Amino acid sequence: MAHRKSPEELSVAELERLLYARKRAEREQRLRRAHAEGRVVIPDPDRQDTDDEPDAALIASSLAAGSRRPFWGWLADRGLLLVELAAGVALVVILASLWATNRQLNRELAQVQASQSQALALPTPTTTPAIGVALLPGGHRPPIDGQAPEPGEAGGIPEHLLPIVNAYVPPPIPTPGPETARRLEIPALNGDYPIVQGDDWEQLKKGIGQYIGSGQPGKDGNVVLSGHNDIYGEPFRYLDRLQAGDEIIVSTERRAYTYVVDQIQVVDPTDVWVMAPTDHPQLTLISCYPYRVNTRRIVVFATLADTTAALPAAAALE
Repeated sequence: MAHRKSPEELSVAELERLLYARKRAEREQRLRRAHAEGRVVIPDPDRQDTDDEPDAALIASSLAAGSRRPFWGWLADRGLLLVELAAGVALVVILASLWATNRQLNRELAQVQASQSQALALPTPTTTPAIGVALLPGGHRPPIDGQAPEPGEAGGIPEHLLPIVNAYVPPPIPTPGPETARRLEIPALNGDYPIVQGDDWEQLKKGIGQYIGSGQPGKDGNVVLSGHNDIYGEPFRYLDRLQAGDEIIVSTERRAYTYVVDQIQVVDPTDVWVMAPTDHPQLTLISCYPYRVNTRRIVVFATLADTTAALPAAAALE
């Protein structure tokens, strides 16, 4: 067996060859590892193998080169990003335009209602029952001449009530007198609205409608008022923000009557019991609910608290 020399017995040339062989083996091992990991390594013929790290820079530079994408791929990615951003901006602009249009329409209708005159030539009142309907007022689908309502119209008409609804004829609108409700104020909601007689589709365009045959302000009986929540000025949009103890003021030509909220309920459109007469002064506000869904009704009940001094007719209608 050949004698294996110790490092002290080796010459300088032999030590250099041994060091070169070891570095070469380490280099080949690093190249094999890089190849196994999928990295492309291009050896640099000008680089000396005697460096401490002969291949680290080559490996890093080759990885960077391999990670570069073609220019057209980069350009396509940027183009798709711009298209997505443009679509998002367009959607936001469309939604903002729809919101602004709806808000402007409601504002204009609210101004028309607030400025309209209540001194209208109306027919002479006739005796009507206090409750003669199958559904609460405030439906959101307009009537179509010559066509009977279908299930689901006017806030949800059950099919078994269609014959009653189709046969119902609204009573004539009474001529307003000095004790007729003319104005509704809700301080907690900053609301101030005109009151018209009748609560059909056409009347609710003009303001808050009083159910014909319901009570007079300040007297025993149930004053039933209805209004829309998301069309024609949205007068009753925020009824659900009222709380027990909030004041509601109903004015006639002569007096202003203050009612205090007792409770708020959400009921079905067929719960007409909320419009029934009472043996005490009561105010009932009705609107569709929830906002823009309108499958149910929100009802605010209030009782008379006190009355203010008699007001001039002009002041009561300002």
